[in-house]
Amino acid sequence: MIKVLDPGLYSTIQDNGRYGYRNIGVPYSGFMDKESATIANKIVGNELNDCLLEITLIGPTLLFNNNYTLSITGGDFNPTINDKKIELYKPIDVKLGDILKINQTSNGARCYLAFSGGIASEKYLGSKSSTKQITPSYFLKKGDEIKVSNNNKLNFLVDHKIKFTTSSFLNVFSGPEFSILKKDSLHNLFNKEFTIGINNRMAYNLTEQIQTKTKSIISSPVLPGTVQLTPSGNIIILHRDCQTTGGYSRILQLNEKSLDDLSQLKNGDKIKFKLINL
Repeated sequence: MIKVLDPGLYSTIQDNGRYGYRNIGVPYSGFMDKESATIANKIVGNELNDCLLEITLIGPTLLFNNNYTLSITGGDFNPTINDKKIELYKPIDVKLGDILKINQTSNGARCYLAFSGGIASEKYLGSKSSTKQITPSYFLKKGDEIKVSNNNKLNFLVDHKIKFTTSSFLNVFSGPEFSILKKDSLHNLFNKEFTIGINNRMAYNLTEQIQTKTKSIISSPVLPGTVQLTPSGNIIILHRDCQTTGGYSRILQLNEKSLDDLSQLKNGDKIKFKLINL
């Protein structure tokens, strides 16, 4: 058992996501940065879809009531065990009574904390991912207790050399309404630098606008990575907890790697779109 002494800003339990229910309006959810989460599970010998903690901007403080092996990947939150700094991207052994503190990020927006065996949590609609209106609890709270599944997995990936990197260039494909964009709008879209504004697991808003005369469309399917353009020229990039349909023009679609990269960007960070061919 692991006791939550301080929940941090926004820490949630996630696996690879909830699939097969979009027809009833249920989002995919799951790891925001799938690459970092997958590596965290690999390092401690878990299945790639095993449940772990996704931590945003400021991390939790956890007290261990047993011995565990863990790994932390993604952004650098300067984690410590008993006030001693620990390495990222390596299996770390903790003992009964140890305290793990995951601090404020110094690089990236999210990190991933995996335990050998995975977090033991109940499935809802085929997934353990915390999702509003689907799971009873959504994010960690002080006093919560985290259960870890039978901690007997072997074959830890000890010598893992991958370093955390992210890109401000987002690779995109043209979306269903791409053709509505005029020459000036296209020039601005692919030559202008945009600033990350308000964002969460549902969507990232960009602060700059592009001039357009687009209208709303009949509500149509959208996906994580869909780039929407509103009639007023605002740009919205949908992410893992996004709705299943939307009424704004779908001008672009991020590829999977750029969706991971976007999840590691914060308010004020800059991005540029790069159009790639199928």
